[in-house]
Amino acid sequence: MISSHPELDGILIVDKPTGFTSHDVVACARRILHTKRIGHAGTLDPLATGVLVLLVGKATKASQYLMSRDKEYEGTMRLGQVTNTQDSDGEIMATVALPESLGAGEIAAAMQKMEGDQYQTPPMFSAKKVQGVPLYKLARRGDEVPREPRFIHVGKFSLLNYTAPDASFRVSCSKGTYVRTLANDVGQALGVGAHLVALRRTASGQLDISQAVTLADLEKMPLQDIRARLVPVWQAVPSHAL
Repeated sequence: MISSHPELDGILIVDKPTGFTSHDVVACARRILHTKRIGHAGTLDPLATGVLVLLVGKATKASQYLMSRDKEYEGTMRLGQVTNTQDSDGEIMATVALPESLGAGEIAAAMQKMEGDQYQTPPMFSAKKVQGVPLYKLARRGDEVPREPRFIHVGKFSLLNYTAPDASFRVSCSKGTYVRTLANDVGQALGVGAHLVALRRTASGQLDISQAVTLADLEKMPLQDIRARLVPVWQAVPSHAL
């Protein structure tokens, strides 16, 4: 068991399991490392897996810089179904039969048209707050309120595979981008609707999935192995950002 070790400082990249909130992962890490000074740099929805950047000790000072980094994801959208949350955690609101003529080329073209600078309206089922209340709480009551669109940038948005009704993709995007909203918008552009069924963050800035450790492995790690996993802040953050 690890006793309190305030000297543990650095960036810990965790491979978040599905079904966990980002807060759940932080709570687990606090328990395993026996330290309260842990935060994260970029929320993942419970459905999503992959890179969750944890900041341990003095590394918490780098939070704003690391949160601002671009992200990369791989995911899968299901065409022909729309849900109220834009992902598979929600209720199916509409179903459309996919035309036999719909092919990979048309889907890839719809994705490519979404690359570049744009404004995106946060979904109602999100943690974004309006007058101090998370939108998802309002959505669960059946309320819908105006949301201010946010400026985002979508880098490369490419199709990896299409086996009807599922299309897998890779996307790079700026912070604050809702990938499930991108999936929803692709479905709208194709006239069939879509929702996100799987999402994996593969990178956050220069920190990527190859550096990640699972919570299960973290539980079993001796202190020296955990320390070896910590990325020094100076490797990921320029000195002027601290």
